[in-house]
Amino acid sequence: MQIPLDYYRILGLPVAASHEQLQQAYRDRLQQLPRREYSPAAIAARKQLIEQAYAVLSDPIQRKTYDTNYFAHRYEQQPTLKDTENSEYLVEDIFAPHTPIIEIADNLFAGALLILQELGEYELVLTLGNSYLNHSYRENDDQLRADVVLTVALAYLELGREQWQQGNYESAANSLQNGEQQLTREGMFLNIRNDIAADLNKLRPYRILALLAEPEGTSLERRRLGLKLLQDILDARGGIDGASDDGSGLSLDDFLRFIQQLRTYLSISEQQTLFEAESKRPSAVANYLAVYALIARGFTQRMPVLISQAKQLLQYLAKTKRQDVYLEHAIATLLLGQTIEANRALELSQEHEPLEFIREHSQGSPDLLPGLCLYAERWLQNEVFPQFRDLKHQQASLKEYFADEHVQTYLEALPNQSDTSQTVATVATSTTHTASQPQRQKSNRTRKTTANTAVHTTKDGTTTANKARSVTLEPTTVQTTSMQQKGGLTVAQTSAMQHVRVPQRKRRKRKAFAVKDKTMIALLALAGLVGSVFVFALLGQAFGWLRQTLYPAPPPLPGEQLAVQLNQPLLAIPSPGSQFLPVVEPLDAATAEQVIQSWLSAKAAAFSTDYAIEGLQNILVDPALAQWQQRVRSDRANNRHRQFQHNLKIDSLQVNATNPDLATVQATVSEIAQIYDQGKLNQRASYADENLRVRYDLVRSNSAWRIRQMQVLN
Repeated sequence: MQIPLDYYRILGLPVAASHEQLQQAYRDRLQQLPRREYSPAAIAARKQLIEQAYAVLSDPIQRKTYDTNYFAHRYEQQPTLKDTENSEYLVEDIFAPHTPIIEIADNLFAGALLILQELGEYELVLTLGNSYLNHSYRENDDQLRADVVLTVALAYLELGREQWQQGNYESAANSLQNGEQQLTREGMFLNIRNDIAADLNKLRPYRILALLAEPEGTSLERRRLGLKLLQDILDARGGIDGASDDGSGLSLDDFLRFIQQLRTYLSISEQQTLFEAESKRPSAVANYLAVYALIARGFTQRMPVLISQAKQLLQYLAKTKRQDVYLEHAIATLLLGQTIEANRALELSQEHEPLEFIREHSQGSPDLLPGLCLYAERWLQNEVFPQFRDLKHQQASLKEYFADEHVQTYLEALPNQSDTSQTVATVATSTTHTASQPQRQKSNRTRKTTANTAVHTTKDGTTTANKARSVTLEPTTVQTTSMQQKGGLTVAQTSAMQHVRVPQRKRRKRKAFAVKDKTMIALLALAGLVGSVFVFALLGQAFGWLRQTLYPAPPPLPGEQLAVQLNQPLLAIPSPGSQFLPVVEPLDAATAEQVIQSWLSAKAAAFSTDYAIEGLQNILVDPALAQWQQRVRSDRANNRHRQFQHNLKIDSLQVNATNPDLATVQATVSEIAQIYDQGKLNQRASYADENLRVRYDLVRSNSAWRIRQMQVLN
């Protein structure tokens, strides 16, 4: 058997190592014992290879002869291997050109595989190990098979961790899942399977952020996977503020920051659906986050019924959780035209800085309505909208909200306030001009605080409000900043902006007024007439604006959102021709043809000048994935690329009767390949193979069919 190893690598030495270095390396290698799960036979085989390497290199004559062959093999011109689908699997086919190779006895295979694992050659271990495990005639050696299964599983585990460190979270998950499935099928090494499962749980938050942060236009399947993983982790924890262990290693505070971080990658409808469902566990945090979603959606989509639902949730939080959500309550009631209730809510609030801002901008008014209008508009624009993927560039205008016909119809149907209540006034243009003057701009210096707050219940049953910050997810650990705490649910302080008040929608009877001053009555009538003309003109402008608001173009993601820069692609994005989506169930002749055609297209893209190797993992799984990835890397290392032309005809399809997740497809494939070395066409290496009968072994993974193995039948 030929193995891609050399005696220098076995001992961990450079070619120019001295005799003293050789002796030290030999002793060190013998002292480094493998994991205790390996059989004595595998450990003995490893030791025999180490001793064999030392025996050759420690003898000057043998070393000279070995070095001559070693350098000749590395630098001699080797023929080009035709690694097409019609070639049977040969170990030599997967080696990079000029790779040193040694001959070993078959009984030393486990030892050689173990040494490759120790050298970090994980993909090579997977290729060799999976090839061995898939050959049925070798299954009679149970001990050797167990050693190979162990080495392959460890290679999957270490490769997954390596990909995790590199930020390739989905590739890491794929490697770890393959290792877990391998051990589950074999029914071996439960402790290693548990280690892999633990890594998958810790990887899950990273995967969720990476999948949900992908830009618009990416695979809907990947976004659904991100939402499913999010729901899985919530179920495992028992909710946002649940106390169960989900295996992620995130504490309650860390998880609240994680939820706050991913909110910016969820749309307004996704957040409403998610947090309304989570609030039924029940969850105070989910209730509060649902309030944000309901107010944002009710305001932007002109659906005040959603704001009424948000108001009910706020009343629940204030009554049962004893949280200071009166400021948010005031804003919600303002948007419902309930000004008396809004003023009462402000009187109950303990948010000193927002109240100071509101009072400052209500000077000269009998109530706090002018300042509240200004504050609410600014709060929506700066604190609410940025928390939604599809509202980041939305503009907040109370004037346009109240001018909407649907809003007016809904608010007019609400129960009337008492006759002594203050009615909603027309737009206060004079206040707008005043707020823009220099003497009023001192409010612009009002200190801003984070509005992204979350509530959770402490162990003693009390509740606290935590200002949730973004969690910084690094490859191996979750780093968080200290969390500021303050009693009650707070919103950000805001600076001055254009002041608007709510347009009038109802005319009150003026029985309460003493009709003594006719001049005053005339002035009021004139003001009402001017206000009516203004509102009608405004409605005409608002209709066109409303259409754009209800059907906005999806905004692009802004940059610099996370410390891990998830707004940048975490996984290398293939060229357009290489983004092949896996085919979902059910599997029939048409979809089987689509699976094989996706593979042929991915193969063409992977061997092109772009070397779009990432596309292979969308259609292949190991061992086929590892084999073809190695071949692409070999071509790239040797500056070789290929141009393929394929014709395909499906001959038969058979789904496994006992396992519906397995299927076999036989097809007739015609392949024409033009091979370019160093940019020049290699006529001798190019070929045209027609009417090849190929068998493809398919497996269903994550509801998608992928190719596990392929074999030419003629």
